[in-house]
Amino acid sequence: MDKEIPYIEKELSWLSFNERVLQEAVDHSVPIIERVRFLGIFSNNQDEFFRVRVADVRRRLLIDRAGGDATGSKRLLNMIQEKVLKLQEQFDIIYTDVLKGLAKRHIFIVNETQISDEQSVWLHKYFREKLLRYIAPIIVEDDTSLSNVLKDDLTYLVVEMRSKDNVRYAVVEVPTNDAPRFIRLPKQKSNKRKNIILLDNIIRYCADDIFRPFFEYDTCLSYSMKMTRDADFGVLDDIDQSLLEQMSAGVKRRLTAAPVRFVHDREMPQEMIKLLKKKLGMSSYDSVIPGGRYHNFRDFIGFPNVGRVYLENSKLPALNSRDFERHPNVFEAIKAKDILLYYPYHKFRYVTEFLRQAAFDPAVRDIKISAYRLAKRSRIVKSLIDAVENGKKVTVVLELTARFDEEANIEWAKVLTEAGIKVEFGVPTLKSHCKLVLVTRSEDDQLVRYAHIGTGNFHEKTAKTYTDFSLFTSHAEIASEVSNVFEFITHSYKRFTFNHLWVSPIESRSRIYMAIDREITAANAGKKAFIFLKLNNIDDVGIINRLYAASNAGVKIRMIVRGICSLVPGVEGFSKNIQVISIVDRFLEHPRVAIYHNGGDPNVILSSADWMTRNIDQRVEVGCPVYDPKLKQKIIDILELQWSDTTKARIIDAEQSNIYKPRGNKRKIRSQFAIYDMIKKLESKK
Repeated sequence: MDKEIPYIEKELSWLSFNERVLQEAVDHSVPIIERVRFLGIFSNNQDEFFRVRVADVRRRLLIDRAGGDATGSKRLLNMIQEKVLKLQEQFDIIYTDVLKGLAKRHIFIVNETQISDEQSVWLHKYFREKLLRYIAPIIVEDDTSLSNVLKDDLTYLVVEMRSKDNVRYAVVEVPTNDAPRFIRLPKQKSNKRKNIILLDNIIRYCADDIFRPFFEYDTCLSYSMKMTRDADFGVLDDIDQSLLEQMSAGVKRRLTAAPVRFVHDREMPQEMIKLLKKKLGMSSYDSVIPGGRYHNFRDFIGFPNVGRVYLENSKLPALNSRDFERHPNVFEAIKAKDILLYYPYHKFRYVTEFLRQAAFDPAVRDIKISAYRLAKRSRIVKSLIDAVENGKKVTVVLELTARFDEEANIEWAKVLTEAGIKVEFGVPTLKSHCKLVLVTRSEDDQLVRYAHIGTGNFHEKTAKTYTDFSLFTSHAEIASEVSNVFEFITHSYKRFTFNHLWVSPIESRSRIYMAIDREITAANAGKKAFIFLKLNNIDDVGIINRLYAASNAGVKIRMIVRGICSLVPGVEGFSKNIQVISIVDRFLEHPRVAIYHNGGDPNVILSSADWMTRNIDQRVEVGCPVYDPKLKQKIIDILELQWSDTTKARIIDAEQSNIYKPRGNKRKIRSQFAIYDMIKKLESKK
């Protein structure tokens, strides 16, 4: 994009999003245990950011340097580093504040220097009986290459054993895969304190139990560190290997990929830092970040509530769907009318029930599903296997390259194949990211199709925390086009015309452009023109330019963007008529929705695709129009409630300041709760 056109680099915009997550940890209106967990979410996000986005910038820099001009990529990397350091400073301050908040509720995270004699006896016993079996130190020798042996998803303690004549180093993995990170110490008599000690500090406290039998030293000090690797691994083009074999090899290569970040205890001696950088093979382009005493704060996502119930979010029971419940089976319900569900407000069990009933219904002939991420204990997979055992023809499109789910999907591919299910891995050069199910039944000697088109994954666990839409329909033409999408995935050389669905990479871009241009034409004619978008991310230059053109034509544009927003709103001459907010709250906002005024007959599109170049041009994605007037209005009402949020909405601006949307004289609205109340009221009507 030309320099004159306002555009925010997606990496910087993403860091701004994670800062909004950090704001939840500092918000004293958020229950204290949830504040701790938001620190974990922030940390987990940062890990993924370095594995994927920083690693990509680093590769671009090396390529640009080889080409002779790395000015732009180096500048971006420096800006990322500067922002990351600021966020780390904020994190450390917030963590201290959160500890104070816990202490007010008599919950204390203690370290190894705060142990009583009674607790000392208990800790040594706990260490010997529960932890020592998992401890296998790496002794750092001259020829030790830590980059080949350390994992990027764990935290380590670097131990310095020093005597008068000698210093030796060892690295100890904190075994969080084998033991809980947080251990509650025995309650002391007549004391309200609830003491929790981290696994890291138990190892520090019991270091002599590990090393004293083998080494002589005067002092033994431990400092924490973690390393993040480049998560981008290539799939080798080996004609003698199946895609499944290539992906398995690729996952293994990730384990030894180049480090891109080294985070260390800021109290760590410079001599030790220098040694570790050398042993990790860190270059001047990699991030070396001083931090606090603990790393892998992502484990704090699972921080236990050892206090009162009110210290964490109260439950919002998922709601029944009146449209499903009034019918004896799911197929009669869907045939009666299109049904829209919104998770986690609605129960996800209607998706699993759709497949469970299809698995044994004698009328069902065929089941097809496109899966991107699946739960570890997937009822969906169980129903698909049950269907095969009942003689149904089952096809699963399984995306092996789903980021960080590759290994799990490889195992699922084996399980499904062994069960007799036809497993397709999609188009070799495209990720299959659509959220589709198609069930074909024989009814009165005719084949009738029932389709599910959604914005989220078929994942029972994330459906409890991610907001997503599911549309169930027996619309003959839409269901036929869903069938054609599956046909395209398995036979990409075939060409189809889609009159209803917006399918990437075939025609999503042209459909989006046409819809925006229609609003531009209306605005130029002096008519009302309006676009309302809800997205996870937007970074596509072509679409952003089109939205700028629409703004200049007078089209009023509202956008609710959770994450990356490379578009800059409110800029004279470009985006004066564009407003953008972002909502971060207890549920992760995940749907992709586009609403176009369309001359007064709103065109409402639900989609699996964000407005990112990868989603529009490099993935199989599906958008679906909502035709039922009541369902269209329900979606519009939900987005209007979110736009009215005066509690959790932040304004997206050129400065990426993340200012909360001002309340003014308006009543306090927290949209996620308001939406729950709205849906509950609708579902309670007889």
